[in-house]
Amino acid sequence: MTRLISATLVFAASVAYSSAADPSSPPLSKTFNQQVSMVESEVVSLAEAMPADKYSFVPSGPEFAKSRTFGQQASHIAAVIYSTSASVLGEKAPTEMGESENGPASLKTKTEIVKYLKDSFAYAHKAMGTLTDANLNEMVASAFGKDKVPRVSMAMVPVWHSFDHYGQMVIYARLNGIVPPASR
Repeated sequence: MTRLISATLVFAASVAYSSAADPSSPPLSKTFNQQVSMVESEVVSLAEAMPADKYSFVPSGPEFAKSRTFGQQASHIAAVIYSTSASVLGEKAPTEMGESENGPASLKTKTEIVKYLKDSFAYAHKAMGTLTDANLNEMVASAFGKDKVPRVSMAMVPVWHSFDHYGQMVIYARLNGIVPPASR
């Protein structure tokens, strides 16, 4: 995990340097938004491809006793996106993290979870749109605890964290005979 965070910070620093050094490069906000769009495309399409009756699926066996269901994986991704995007924006998250960071307890159906997920990505795009060379390394409240962290560290979370859980969702889908849209 430390290597991944270090790699993402190096990436962000290189983007900031290239943007400052080359006025023809895209603004940071566009670069970060492109990364969010990439993960959004894969996660949302998979969430939409999984049948509603499989949203409660979790692999069987004692080693999976505390694992999130497919639906909880999707809503967890969204809850973390909301929280980290709020940190980037310097505002209070517009939704609660909920128990085990799975989002509001009221989320029950595929329709509700997919809407929550899509709305979280819209909020992430809003947050990424505010990133500039000047504010990327400003200290902001962490979404996880009381520490202050560089804004870039919160801006990177929606991508790497979402892909962590996307991988689990892919396995759940394949165990149910669903080929992820990104693999078709």
